[in-house]
Amino acid sequence: MVLPVRHRRPVGRVRGAEALVGSLVGAGVDVCFMNPGTSEMHFVQALDDVPAMRGVLTLFEGVATGAADAHARITGRPAAVLLHLGPGLGNGMANLHNARRAGTPLLCVVGAHATDHVRHDAPLESDITALARTVSGWVHTCGDVRDVADDAVRAVAAATERGGQVATLVLPADVSWSDGGVPAPPLPAAAPFPPAASRVTDAAKAVREPGAVILLGGPALTARAMDAAGRVAAATGARLLVETFPRRWDTGAGRPRVDKLAYFAEQALEQLDGASSLVLAGARSPVSFFGYPGVPGDLVPDGATVVGLADAATDAAAALEALAAEVAPDAVAEPAPRDAPEPAPGPLDVRSLCAAVAATLPEDAIVVDESLTAAAVLAPALQTAAPHTQLALTGGAIGQGPPAAVGAAVAAPDRPVVAVQADGSALYTLQALWTQAREQLDVTTVLINNAAYAILRVELARTGAGEAAHSGRAGRMLTLTDPTPDFVALATGYGVPARRVETTEDLLDALRWAQREPGPHLIEAIVPAVG
Repeated sequence: MVLPVRHRRPVGRVRGAEALVGSLVGAGVDVCFMNPGTSEMHFVQALDDVPAMRGVLTLFEGVATGAADAHARITGRPAAVLLHLGPGLGNGMANLHNARRAGTPLLCVVGAHATDHVRHDAPLESDITALARTVSGWVHTCGDVRDVADDAVRAVAAATERGGQVATLVLPADVSWSDGGVPAPPLPAAAPFPPAASRVTDAAKAVREPGAVILLGGPALTARAMDAAGRVAAATGARLLVETFPRRWDTGAGRPRVDKLAYFAEQALEQLDGASSLVLAGARSPVSFFGYPGVPGDLVPDGATVVGLADAATDAAAALEALAAEVAPDAVAEPAPRDAPEPAPGPLDVRSLCAAVAATLPEDAIVVDESLTAAAVLAPALQTAAPHTQLALTGGAIGQGPPAAVGAAVAAPDRPVVAVQADGSALYTLQALWTQAREQLDVTTVLINNAAYAILRVELARTGAGEAAHSGRAGRMLTLTDPTPDFVALATGYGVPARRVETTEDLLDALRWAQREPGPHLIEAIVPAVG
């Protein structure tokens, strides 16, 4: 047998992949979600050389990117994902889009062909940089093993800029396998900008007037920021609203009770009707998710003044505290009560399902909400549940829920994760259950099975495309029947214990079963379709 030749390295120098992984760990990035290929094998081997880096295998790149997104949202620091060439990046794009919309600090390492192999235009060759730029705020290709560690820490620092962004480092295979790398010290993370005094003054003037609305989003949804916003509302009468899909929201009993801005444009317009001003705290000015015949896309009411208190790159909690000091120095935020009673026995529907989740929610849980048509019921139900953190579908690209549950559970192993998941979007990334089982993550997935793309039934009529949502060829495109997926069998096949329930009492029993036992569980809840 001929053994591979190991070249003698200069003292203090290592292979490029080892220098990169060691530098990432030194910069605080110690988890990498991955689905690697041939060009990333030296990165994988470096996991043995740098045991402080935890590698988490997923079965699909969209699971890896969604998990990295949620991990960073919970920890507040960059997470890493490793992808294989352009097609691997393409498979992970939907959840990278969600991460971009969330302002998540995420480091995306994409393996590439060896530098001298690119000229052959091999089957997997593609323009990785062009793909990466659609979701990344920073993109760089490492050209030399001597630079790889410096490039790695630059990428980590870049991920923290602008309040958080995707930073993509393209890593050619020969840079990974070559000797001569030297680990680099970390660079400072970008700090949030302090609030501008002039913006605080403008916001104070606005909230003192009747009819003011404060729209909270992004970094303004921590417990600290929510308390300050609640004090402002208590003192001035300003209404508080939370953006429709918050990236991370600390809510529940003991925290100010705040409604979400509705998903449907008509309902959002009703919520904002009569607003004299709209103060933006970590949120963007609201627009409808889609264009509809006869419905405005800009949701700001006519005549309302838009006041930017804090954008995504600003310390929104500090801005709200400065505003509270100005207009509410002695006010106390009114906390939501702990009031989430069990629903009455009987057949399950969306309301009883959401009430059951709220009634049994553990203290300090993380709720991953990809409930879609159930979201309008789930949000108010959770307002008086145990204090918890919610993660939502920031960019609207479905298939985020199961991967986000993985990332959240890895980030906070001491906190239970409850994923409330629509059936259609679950099928995009159900492979995440395998990773939950392999890593023995404390995730309870409540799978809402209405055997349909129910949200699209509603949208079929709202867009003016037609009303044949339950029949005809169009209706068949919106159902998940013939055959109907068996989520208990699917979950069991991935190694996750599962039950099917059709009544409220069975759901409550299943939720308690899942909370008693360690590891992941799935509960398939059969409910009538909406729309």
